Amino acid sequence: MKLSGKKIAVLMESDFYEPEILYYKSRFAEEGAEVHFLTKLWGQPGLTFKGHENQMPFYVDKSFEDMSDETLREYAAVIVPSGIVSDRLRYTSDVTQPSSAVEFVRRAFAEPTVIKGIICHGLWLMAWAPDLVKGRKLTTHNNLYADANNMGAVYVDADVVEDGDLITGRTGGHHAAFARAIIERLINNLEAQNLEGSA
Repeated sequence: MKLSGKKIAVLMESDFYEPEILYYKSRFAEEGAEVHFLTKLWGQPGLTFKGHENQMPFYVDKSFEDMSDETLREYAAVIVPSGIVSDRLRYTSDVTQPSSAVEFVRRAFAEPTVIKGIICHGLWLMAWAPDLVKGRKLTTHNNLYADANNMGAVYVDADVVEDGDLITGRTGGHHAAFARAIIERLINNLEAQNLEGSA
């Protein structure tokens, strides 16, 4: 399995798109990667979220809060999924301050070895951090075209767009192509590292 030993983080909250989340859970594992679903646990040992379409329950017991930089760098990719997940994750009791999820994504963007994946309405989470996508090529849901422009991003009319360590997908329905792009990038990175190591 080509991604054996690699870890991939997927941010989670309620109103997730069930087919997408279930696909990530199985598809990345097929390549040997560990898939960790991370959220804000609000002081609880775990939380059960419900999907948007079928109210499917999904239990999460891992948090991105208080994660050290060393632990963050252990992830090969961090994914912000589609649906209402990012809108819920950007909730903060102090409207003048970004949420802990925004702060976590900002930290992930500071790590060039970590692939950042944002699909569909996941771009909502970047409203507090537009500088991270300013000047970057990306795609997003058609409804967020204006949001992308307001963030200073370079919108590309494509289902999946790659720009360095940032990979974006148009809609939740494009999750398979989006995941494939992330897998291929991680495999290419591993092959490049192996070549450097044998040189």
